[in-house]
Amino acid sequence: MATPHLTVVRAIDTSLNFTPTTDEEKGVVCYSPTMISSSGMWQGVSPLEFSLPIFIVQISIIVVVTRILVILLKPFRQPRVIAEIIAGVILGPSVMGRTKQWADGVFPRRSLLTLETVAHLGLLYFLFLVGVQMDIAIIRQCGRRAIVIAGAGMALPFLIGTGTSFIFQDQISINVHQFPCLLFMGLSLSVTAFPVLARILAEIKLANSDLGRMAMSSGVVNDICAWVLLALTLTVCETHQSVLASLWVLLSGMAFVSFSFFVIRPLMRKANRRVPDGESITDFQVCVILTGVMTAGAITDTIGLHSVFGAFVYGLAIPNNGPLAVALVEKLEDFVTGLLLPLFFATSGLRTNTTTVTSPTAVALLVLVFVLASIGKIVGTTIMAAFYNMPFREGLSLGFLMNTRGVVDIIVLNIGRDKEVLDDQSFAIMVLASVAMTALVIPVVTSVHRQSRRLVGYKRRNLEISKPDAEIRLLACVHGPRNVPSMISLIELANPTKRSPIFVYAVHLIELTNRASSMLVVHNTTTPNATRHGRHMSISSSPNLFSAFENYEQRAGGVSIQPLTTISPYSTMHEDVCLLAEDKHAALIVLPFHKQQTVDGGLETINPAIRQLNEKILSSAPCSVAVLVNRGLSATGTRPGTGHNAALLFFGGPDDREAVAFAARMVENPTVSLKIIRFLRPEDQQAGSSPNEPNSPGTITTVAGESYPGRNLDENCLKEFRARNQGNNFVGYTEKLVNNAEEVVSAIRYMESMHQLYIVGRGYKNAPGSPLTAGLQEWSEYPELGPIGDVLVMSDFTKTVSVLVVQQYVTERASAGAAATAASSQERQPSQQKQGYTTASNADPSTSVRTETHVGVSAAFGISR
Repeated sequence: MATPHLTVVRAIDTSLNFTPTTDEEKGVVCYSPTMISSSGMWQGVSPLEFSLPIFIVQISIIVVVTRILVILLKPFRQPRVIAEIIAGVILGPSVMGRTKQWADGVFPRRSLLTLETVAHLGLLYFLFLVGVQMDIAIIRQCGRRAIVIAGAGMALPFLIGTGTSFIFQDQISINVHQFPCLLFMGLSLSVTAFPVLARILAEIKLANSDLGRMAMSSGVVNDICAWVLLALTLTVCETHQSVLASLWVLLSGMAFVSFSFFVIRPLMRKANRRVPDGESITDFQVCVILTGVMTAGAITDTIGLHSVFGAFVYGLAIPNNGPLAVALVEKLEDFVTGLLLPLFFATSGLRTNTTTVTSPTAVALLVLVFVLASIGKIVGTTIMAAFYNMPFREGLSLGFLMNTRGVVDIIVLNIGRDKEVLDDQSFAIMVLASVAMTALVIPVVTSVHRQSRRLVGYKRRNLEISKPDAEIRLLACVHGPRNVPSMISLIELANPTKRSPIFVYAVHLIELTNRASSMLVVHNTTTPNATRHGRHMSISSSPNLFSAFENYEQRAGGVSIQPLTTISPYSTMHEDVCLLAEDKHAALIVLPFHKQQTVDGGLETINPAIRQLNEKILSSAPCSVAVLVNRGLSATGTRPGTGHNAALLFFGGPDDREAVAFAARMVENPTVSLKIIRFLRPEDQQAGSSPNEPNSPGTITTVAGESYPGRNLDENCLKEFRARNQGNNFVGYTEKLVNNAEEVVSAIRYMESMHQLYIVGRGYKNAPGSPLTAGLQEWSEYPELGPIGDVLVMSDFTKTVSVLVVQQYVTERASAGAAATAASSQERQPSQQKQGYTTASNADPSTSVRTETHVGVSAAFGISR
């Protein structure tokens, strides 16, 4: 094979891997314009000599190393950007680049231009996506407090950073322009990485707290201000031009921003309005917009600003609550944030050459500058937080959160190095210091911020201990729009009235991924009027999710609905739900089943992770829990003039009693007819109404003595329910005598077409009804529904029956106390329960519920399909 033609050019070496040492290395770079793809290894030439194969190998290595580091750092709950920068440091001249074979074979200097170009292209589109998803109106919405805190968190570290850098300028920056260096140092020390901050808040379960909302509001203000300051810094740092030229740069930048907001933004709004409802934008429109990203970057780069500034401003000009933003995010985000953006952070690590750090004095002074600026940000934030009456611990935690770095500061440092206002030594030290500070944020905040959960007065953790006409707090969890109608129907069946109101906290559960949209939506869903203005709805693709709840609240009486959003990985989402339940003093959590009904009436899995989430909530919730299997519940029974047939299958135990407590509210609804079917073994029946007799007038089967613990509680529960509904023709009671599980299933199948909703207790292996359901547990397909709930949801059962499976919150102490006192108290006063519970009347109305914790439940959930 002929040797490819080589071209020799004279250039200044700005490679990111090695520092030139000789005059020849500094002045001459050789490359071949024809060496793009290889003709094959059998031609006797290594494929790594060609630009495309080596570029592919480099990307593959960076992605693999990054993913390995992400897995290793996951137990420490570190953001992904840290793994990406560390991967670059490991692959670069600081570690593996010290080996000549690795440096010359895998990351040679001739290949880094291509890698750096693609990395900056990825950064260009990433910042465009950040601009698309960022609402500039947030500065007005978040209030004065967030603006003041963000301003104090920027001003003080900027002054400290520039001041100390000026004092030690002769030691920390050599052979660079002093004034531009001071500006870049101050800017990099004062910014907050908003996307990383959002990820951290979701990871440590603070996104829905007051602290998290304040941190997100201040972070987005900081982020927007940082880009404005970066543009001004670039304008005044053009050292090779006259003052007049810098003025032209500033004026040109202002003209570009004005053109973006007064010309491009109206055009984008017009394009949004032309998209029909329910349809997406065309491929031609997407191509035009994506071409505009590169054009905007080229314009700002031409006028003297960095290209990323143009992409960011262009993204801000696109309305973030329409189909344009949704389509752009869906088409770009996975590729940009999953592949291209890691290349930028990895190249930043490749630029970080620790061999250039030769002066211990410079290292010590730079670290001192960094530490002083970080302390200044913490002090400034804490003082302003105290001024607005925030507790000291929350103010201190907020200060550390505002020190989150990893995106904007790395970009600033890279631009400073490209503009030759930062030397290699300062760049390397500042990058490593930023990584170290970001790594400290999570452990410091989790140890400093001890969230005081308002558990005082939290007594009503289940429905059984509440009076039938008392207010209840219900946490309704939804994953998407399809869950909303059934949840509203269930609330309507519970008969909220002014005499017995229901406070509903509608929680939209969104999976947190490494995508930027899932991180940025954390902030947008916590801002005032966010749900009404549709900001986060465009990202979560649920435009009518909360509007349906709001419409129901307006037309119904006795119900108050507060929409909330929880964004978390499915692996830890149960912690968010349980914390919300505790914080809002909920009595019941309602979860949608992990399967939804298909057109032919069957059930299909929505997401296997939802099933695991339900199991975790059932085993760790602080209040009662109900799982709703919807098969047409929203279509019948709740419309004016229609009725709803419901049946309650009673086997005994705390879960069944909780089901009776929920049914006691339903029977107050004039559109609901309810029948309680009690299953008994022949040896359990002693006296009373004849078996299988419907609507026996006033008696009930009793058993002498307790054949199992809690039998008296079951008897009293049913007696009280029947006494309260004496004379109600829409309430029926019957008993079924059965000997085994087979007869139970046969009895259920016999009446399957008589009702649209079945209410059952979940039950456990040691539940009182276990002799009748023991055989069912061995073949249970859905253990989280219990044996009877599993039978009702089986594929060969009717396709029109919805099922509500209830689990009561019980503690061993509460159970023992209830067994001793239930016979003497008909109204089940809250004082009989476990000490330390709090009354719901003193609680803050909000969404959160938690379920009963039973010994051995987690072991029962070991297998999931």
